Amino acid sequence: MTTRALAVLGTGSDVGKSLITAGICRLLHRAGVRVAPFKAQNMSLNSFVTPDGREIGRAQALQAEACGIPPHVDMNPILLKPESDNCSQVIVLGKMFAKQEASTYFDGRQRLRAVVEESYARLASRYDVLVIEGAGSAAEMNLRQRDLVNWPIVKLADAKVFLVADIDRGGVFAQVLGTLDLLEPDERTRVCGVIINRFRGNAKLFADGVQFLESRSGIPVLGVVPFLRDLMLDQEDSLDLARYRQTTFSSDQINIAVVLLPHMSNFTDFNVLAAEQDVALKYVAEPAALVGADIVIVPGSKNTLADLSYLKGRGYLPVFDDHIDGRRELIGICGGYQMLGRTISDPCGVEQGGMSGGLGYLSTETELKQTKCTTQVEAHPTDFFPAGQSLVRGYQIRIGVTLRVNEFPCFRVRRRSVPGEEIRLSIARSEEEFDGAIRKDGLVWGTYIHGVFDEPGFRRAWLNRARMRKGLPPLDIHASKSVTSRLQSELDRWADHLSSNVDLSGLLK
Repeated sequence: MTTRALAVLGTGSDVGKSLITAGICRLLHRAGVRVAPFKAQNMSLNSFVTPDGREIGRAQALQAEACGIPPHVDMNPILLKPESDNCSQVIVLGKMFAKQEASTYFDGRQRLRAVVEESYARLASRYDVLVIEGAGSAAEMNLRQRDLVNWPIVKLADAKVFLVADIDRGGVFAQVLGTLDLLEPDERTRVCGVIINRFRGNAKLFADGVQFLESRSGIPVLGVVPFLRDLMLDQEDSLDLARYRQTTFSSDQINIAVVLLPHMSNFTDFNVLAAEQDVALKYVAEPAALVGADIVIVPGSKNTLADLSYLKGRGYLPVFDDHIDGRRELIGICGGYQMLGRTISDPCGVEQGGMSGGLGYLSTETELKQTKCTTQVEAHPTDFFPAGQSLVRGYQIRIGVTLRVNEFPCFRVRRRSVPGEEIRLSIARSEEEFDGAIRKDGLVWGTYIHGVFDEPGFRRAWLNRARMRKGLPPLDIHASKSVTSRLQSELDRWADHLSSNVDLSGLLK
């Protein structure tokens, strides 16, 4: 391999490897380097669809954006989407490969090594530098013989290593020194620096800690990164529940409640809503917490039938009934859209088989299919939304086909990508060229489009409709355009923050 490579490994899961990788990618891109991200295997329920209709981890899509390039399946050749504690859907090169128990996957994982190595080689032939993200801990001793993500890729790429530790969770000295102590000698020599992440307070107060780590390990601490509380980048491993579950609803804002499902997926759909000045967004885990919400959203799910049973069993239906009776809005996204309907059937046993009655707020009927649809879409709202011809851009990741019975479609699809090509549609001519279902009163609707709120025109028109119901004056579209502009600049703000607190001169040199 002639391409240069840097690997960002961690002392554990969720220490910030994904964002550190994204920040380094952005800094290299701004320095004029042709750079791309790579993560051999990812485990996440937050995924993204590439322009050619393939599915990868959301973090690698963000990292590709940081590099100024389109996301590609070679950046994340294997994606695991957990369906239960012991079973995951296995995505290989962007397409569903199998549904496997953990033990079965571990036993056969080495057969996928060639796929990973070929993806890396293709990227290495097109870019000058690859920034590799590891998974979990760099010292998972019980997984050494089956490792497909960390050290085998580091050695394949002949990469230097940055080790990231999270001081916010405590025990940072044990994290760093324990990890280094468990590495093989040839692995340890590749570690050229340590990054201490998520420090709260004045980082200068940790100067003695830096000195201790460097004297004990002989490896430089490149920097201590202060925690950025208001960073609005799509993150993959956590919901930041402490932040969003404490939101207070108010009379002068649009109060939006997102139901926390056990198998919730693609929670990044709602980040842009949380950034709006007139929105109070809260994730709720109990029906009682929905009180005061102007809009309730049932999000996507990796196991729709199980989460449907959860909603029924936890007593959400009476609260949903009262919510709609009060002329307030109920929305379903993807799996949530399926749940809002009359029935969900699973004749092929994709999830658990059989048929289940839905929540019944739409008269739609859904049948789960073995074939997964992954596609990027552009669409216009139909006349049931006060958004004129505002464009909606997003992506669909769904297993199932939903039939509208009495409702009207939400969106008219004008462009849809499929693997290997893009089909441009001028007008809708078939069922597949429409999306979603909406009641005549507009209070209940659902869509398969992830990212449906991302475009400022539709988002502002939809929020203003909710404001009118609440007796609040509409806000100008510039309020939402400024939010979109700010979110688009977050990568540069994060890269600047990283550059200010981490000595990356050696890397750039």
